[in-house]
Amino acid sequence: MRRCLTANLQGPMINEAQSLVIDWTLGFGNGDLPMTPLRFRPLLKRIRWGGTRLGSVLGKPIGSESDYAESWELCDHGSDQSVVDGGLWNGLTLRQLMGQHVRELCGTERRLRQFPLLVKFLDASDRLSVQVHPNDVQARFFNPHENGKTEAWVILDARPDSRLYAGLKRGVDAFRLQQHLSAGTVEECLHSYPVRAGDCIFIPAGTVHAIGEGILLAEVQQSSDLTFRLHDWDRLGADGQPRPLHIEESLACIDFDRGPVDPVVPRRLNLVSEELVASEFFTLHRHTLRDSWHAASDGRFHALLVLGGCGNLTCDDTEHSLQTGSTLLLPATCPPVIVEPRGELILLEVFLHPAGVRQPRLKRELTCFSRWS
Repeated sequence: MRRCLTANLQGPMINEAQSLVIDWTLGFGNGDLPMTPLRFRPLLKRIRWGGTRLGSVLGKPIGSESDYAESWELCDHGSDQSVVDGGLWNGLTLRQLMGQHVRELCGTERRLRQFPLLVKFLDASDRLSVQVHPNDVQARFFNPHENGKTEAWVILDARPDSRLYAGLKRGVDAFRLQQHLSAGTVEECLHSYPVRAGDCIFIPAGTVHAIGEGILLAEVQQSSDLTFRLHDWDRLGADGQPRPLHIEESLACIDFDRGPVDPVVPRRLNLVSEELVASEFFTLHRHTLRDSWHAASDGRFHALLVLGGCGNLTCDDTEHSLQTGSTLLLPATCPPVIVEPRGELILLEVFLHPAGVRQPRLKRELTCFSRWS
């Protein structure tokens, strides 16, 4: 019955009424409908610092231009919405899934109203601006509808001379930073180092940072697009004028107690898996596979990003191809999933912390913010 309905509803869009009919017909009106792996159409962003590797390395459908900067793989942020590509839920946005099927999608996190993560790939052919993101409390001061932005990067490729800027050097306080801002020598305050494929960097909200040129990376972050630009390397925008800076907002959001931020040291979980990040916002595990691997089934959603290699993922008698750049979302009610590598396959697994939805640390965050507000 289920496969028959799936085959008959492969049109470009399944609307809300159709979705409700499917639930009722299958007898899953109580919210227990199994939801198989979801693949979404990438949202491609063209920005002046982008390049072509989203297409040449990750297989994204870019055009002939050479400024493709970001591919948003999972997104539920305002008008930027991931759209399901194929299967029973073809054409539904991630927001529609969250509204109509949050229990099936998020399981134990069914209280969520917005998909909590934004997952993307970035290709930086030029250096990004020096920036900082607010935490949850600060973000809602600037925009009541926004979240804070804690993020993590996993490097897929980097030129030999590529560098990241993460955190301030020890001893740099607000007064010293403002002096260097006035003198145009901000780079002297930034903690910087070369990176290579495989490095992971965790960037909590309030951390000054910049991505250097020549870097291709995967990024996992809170669902937020609130960024304050502290310094832009004295460059001009497309109109020939300097791009706007947000000095006051940046100073209000910087955590001056954090200091330098170095690449994480992975924690080995077993022969094929390691933990890169375990934060209150998300957890990242990296799996280097050469044999069959069974995905977790724990009542939460799990996102899988292919960082390298190829293979197949099988669920409910349906096979999904995997290649570098692929992203699949495994819903909380997903039937058992098995991954079969062809050669070596490197997966980044993303899921929420087992403790559940994060509650802001109001005392610390408000104290930090009150220095500049």
